[in-house]
Amino acid sequence: VQGAEALARWRHPTRGMIPPAEFIPVAEEIGLIGDIGTWILRAACVEASTWPHDITVAVNLSSVQLRDTSLPLTVLSALEESGLPASRLELEITESALMQDEALAFDTLQTLRAMGIRISMDDFGTGYSSLNYLRRFPFSKIKIDQSFIRHAPQDYECVAIIQAITTLASKLHMSVTVEGVETDEQRAFTIAEGCDQIQGYLISRPVDAASMRQFSREPSQKAA
Repeated sequence: VQGAEALARWRHPTRGMIPPAEFIPVAEEIGLIGDIGTWILRAACVEASTWPHDITVAVNLSSVQLRDTSLPLTVLSALEESGLPASRLELEITESALMQDEALAFDTLQTLRAMGIRISMDDFGTGYSSLNYLRRFPFSKIKIDQSFIRHAPQDYECVAIIQAITTLASKLHMSVTVEGVETDEQRAFTIAEGCDQIQGYLISRPVDAASMRQFSREPSQKAA
């Protein structure tokens, strides 16, 4: 295991587990998404500080957070409070988040990269997939959306797209993570194509913090 992604889940006292697809839009509508995002960032850094020192944690940034000029200070505070080295934090950005204010996003991401934090382009291939973003912004990783591996290696078009993105990332000195890997056949395909990491149910379904601490210490032949 090389890293894990922090996912938000809401345990409601009467409705049970509420997925982010339901509560995140509401949080955005009432103006709480920034506070929730900051809480997730701090909690993820604290939790990751208990893992083995070679495992990173990835946290998604919303467009609201990316437009907040104090974001670098917020991230720095989370790192200092948790004791987590900047090199073990990865921030994931979608194209839609970049489009809100490209100039501000560029300055913010440059500052974060200068701090030693890794920046990933999340869900690549589902939005505009602007190659200009890859050229302009300081990404260290491309995460290929799970919709492409879902039909690979049988679907020729999906295979061709994964091959093209992997080659492009290599030329730009970026690593590649394939999201949504669920079978050994898909894993073998990603290895053959030179992808750096995989993420998906083949490695593990989402787990709580206590289970992740145990999982991170178990010997494994799989790279996640």
